[in-house]
Amino acid sequence: MATKVTVKFRMQEGCEDLEPKKAHHNDAAFDLRAKEDVDLVVGRSMIVPTGLFIELPVGFEAQVRPRSGLAIKHDLTLTNSPGTIDAGYRGEVGIIMYNHGKETFHIKRGERIAQMVICELPEVDMVSADELSETKRGGGGFGSTGKH
Repeated sequence: MATKVTVKFRMQEGCEDLEPKKAHHNDAAFDLRAKEDVDLVVGRSMIVPTGLFIELPVGFEAQVRPRSGLAIKHDLTLTNSPGTIDAGYRGEVGIIMYNHGKETFHIKRGERIAQMVICELPEVDMVSADELSETKRGGGGFGSTGKH
């Protein structure tokens, strides 16, 4: 069974109806909603406010990810996907959205625009080394393991 963690949040005044919620109990992510109507212009990134402020425990992050329905139906994505919210951040959660489509997309207040996953982070020690171990892949990247 997974560890249960408490994440505190508050909503900006007048945004109580926009609380992050999971559509189904077993879903991985909480839906995030737009705080206001926004016209998302083609070929531009915009920050869409949510009215949400969170307090993550130390050792956790929130990852903000695109919604698949908006991606496939309207060519919308998040510019910095996944976006990371650090435990020390207390500002409003803003969603950096990008419109790859052919026309302006009208986001309505309350519309689900992104999803947020809460992730536990391991404590990591970065250690300088003169050599790294050999692997079959080696330094191959950027499609080196794909089709030839």
